[in-house]
Amino acid sequence: MHRISLILIFCLFLGNLFSQEKQSKYIQFSGKTVTAGVDGDIVDLPYVTIGILGTSRGTYSEVDGFFSLVAAKGDTIQFSRIGYKDAKIVVPDTLNSVFYSWIQILTQDNVLLPEAVIYPWPDKEFYKIEFLALDISDELKTRARDNIAEEIMAEIRETLPIDGGESYDNEFRRNLNEYKYSGQLKPQNIFNPVAWAQFIKAWKRGDFKSKKKKKK
Repeated sequence: MHRISLILIFCLFLGNLFSQEKQSKYIQFSGKTVTAGVDGDIVDLPYVTIGILGTSRGTYSEVDGFFSLVAAKGDTIQFSRIGYKDAKIVVPDTLNSVFYSWIQILTQDNVLLPEAVIYPWPDKEFYKIEFLALDISDELKTRARDNIAEEIMAEIRETLPIDGGESYDNEFRRNLNEYKYSGQLKPQNIFNPVAWAQFIKAWKRGDFKSKKKKKK
């Protein structure tokens, strides 16, 4: 009976040891993504994609550049952002702690693409032949003139939804504005002399008069 008890205790000890080894395989990988500012100083770099190669797990850095995710020892972490060079690091497999901090510096990557001119015809000579052979009737001219009329263009501008590029640009500018004035009050135009000058000019022009009074 004493021998059986020793065997059970030994098995429990081994099980606890293997369990601790398995738990310590994963760590909390946290840190910040930064880059060089205009003046050469280090600034936070938000919206960087941080992914673990070979898996579908990852995250992105917040407005202040902070990120945190669970990784395993020996994992390869990749940092990527549009306009910056990718960076990779390997989590050391000799860590004794379950926490690992890292500051990743990303450098800008400027790619100059060669100029490309797109033609609807195979070459310039073929384009000249086809263009000179076009028969533009008065009906087509009238239709084209009507399509670019100011009232038609104004209606298109009011009703046409924004595309993906415009939506991304608006969201990027909004986030950039919030990040620029984070932790402080935004400047008020009531103290802006340029805004007051524009207001006075608009008042003199009568921009604030109602349309009914203008008609009378």
